[in-house]
Amino acid sequence: MYKKTVLATLSAALLLPAHAQQQKRTVLEAQVYGTQQEMVYFDCLQTPMVKAEFHNNPGEDFHYAFTTDFSPMVMLVNGKTQVLMNSGDSLHVVVRYEGNKRNVQWSGSERTVAANRLAQEVSNVCRRLNYKTQLLSCAALGITPKARIDSARLMLAEVGRLADKYKGKADPQLVAYIQAVQEASAWMSMIEYPPMYEEIRHQPISEQGIGDYWTLMDGVSLRDDDAAMSCPDYGAMLIRYSLYAQEREARKAGKGYERPGKLEGIFNAVKATYTGRQREFALYTLLCNFIRNGKEVERALPLYKEYKEAFHPQKVYTDVLDQLLQ
Repeated sequence: MYKKTVLATLSAALLLPAHAQQQKRTVLEAQVYGTQQEMVYFDCLQTPMVKAEFHNNPGEDFHYAFTTDFSPMVMLVNGKTQVLMNSGDSLHVVVRYEGNKRNVQWSGSERTVAANRLAQEVSNVCRRLNYKTQLLSCAALGITPKARIDSARLMLAEVGRLADKYKGKADPQLVAYIQAVQEASAWMSMIEYPPMYEEIRHQPISEQGIGDYWTLMDGVSLRDDDAAMSCPDYGAMLIRYSLYAQEREARKAGKGYERPGKLEGIFNAVKATYTGRQREFALYTLLCNFIRNGKEVERALPLYKEYKEAFHPQKVYTDVLDQLLQ
């Protein structure tokens, strides 16, 4: 066994702004067994500026050191194995593919290792509850909105129980990230799934057995902590919630409402719904997703200009958007 340090370490550092290069260095090492892929890829869910690739040899130790303003973050090994990290962490991961299964072991920063074990336990809970990640899959399988919402609430209770189990052992910011991911899924189940089910399965929301659709989110407190504001799933949920909230308020006022379907209308809905960090992150997520789609990118340019000039977003967000627009 020998170690390979990717040259992308240097190139990634050169892509980053000067102030980021002075931050703590983050190190991810991985060994991958049982895959037929010629390459091993590291990608960061939060930013395209952190990535590496290696020629694959079983037993080889792939070493990648980098800096980034995003913390917490999720590093992906070959697109599927998620590794939770904070800036400054050092983590070693062994991934073994055994048929259709993956076995993952972590070592390194103790509280980060514990957080990844917590994330694995949460994944096990979702499998036990048959809790699908994609709502379209739920609709295709005929899972009713009531069943989905009940499962979402049960899943959140289980995640809370597991978070208590790992209290004092797992890094609290990474625990908060795990909770943000699952909360985003639960809130999307309440906001998005009933109308989706109505459209696909032709069952009116009023007949779905979920009670008043417009009160499902009553009592929910939306996050604005560092973990949630680094979580793409949470940003997507904030975007969808802004449309739900606007329609709810229109109905209360006895007004009609036509949900915006284009970038410009959604941008306006988001900026009217939120303030502060939630607005900054939701708009960033919206622009990121649109630009990544690669179609009519020029439509994002005036909105990006407004975003920068009116809301003065963090440099970590504008760095990514600038990179995507290159």
